[in-house]
Amino acid sequence: MANPTLNENILKNSFNSLENSHTMTINGTILKTCFLGLLATLTFAYSWFLIMAGYADKAVMLYNGGLWGGLILALIIIFAPKNKFLIITTPLYAMCEGLALGYISALANKYYPGVASQAALGTFFALFGMFLLYKTNLVKCTDKFRMIIVNSTFAIFGIYLLQIILNLFHIQIPFIFSNSPLGIGFSILVAALATFNLIIDFDNIERFNGQVAKHFEWYFGFSLMVTIIWMYIEILNLLMKVQSRQ
Repeated sequence: MANPTLNENILKNSFNSLENSHTMTINGTILKTCFLGLLATLTFAYSWFLIMAGYADKAVMLYNGGLWGGLILALIIIFAPKNKFLIITTPLYAMCEGLALGYISALANKYYPGVASQAALGTFFALFGMFLLYKTNLVKCTDKFRMIIVNSTFAIFGIYLLQIILNLFHIQIPFIFSNSPLGIGFSILVAALATFNLIIDFDNIERFNGQVAKHFEWYFGFSLMVTIIWMYIEILNLLMKVQSRQ
């Protein structure tokens, strides 16, 4: 599985013979994903408002809380997906991510007006574009496709992890994080990779439909949110690099 939040072994171990009314459904997963998206949007808007209204100190505090709170909640959700408290942890995760993204987006929009709305629109079209490609079988989630996306995703995560470590020593990996042509090309590659992860997310949801307990709808909704948030950040980063050259 490309998305590291989806542990196939854990999901397989949760297969059961529950009645249909107690098992995960695609429609239920979609509804819960939309609910998580709504929560993230609300806290995003609040964090954005604080920056625009000049309450920078409060915005920074909520940003740090959202950033670290989201990370901790994500780890709890990933390593304890059988926990029925997913109905609490996943909404809290979405709200934390909204606070962090609202702060980042508002600052980006101050330096590059309009970039946040362009990134949001790009994310929206990428999401529904990939959904249409998946449903029409124009892009199929074959074993080879899955392997390529999995390996590429972990390679990108490895690069980001290396950069985080190097930041402690004030060192930056040359070119790829700059607004150079190579840096822009790298951002295009990563944004495309994030987008193609959606295909695997859709396939996972369809494969486990009716096979796991009902509360896994929250887990799959969380997983899809992780991919969408990653995609939004990469598109935002790409657009900032492009606009900084103008």
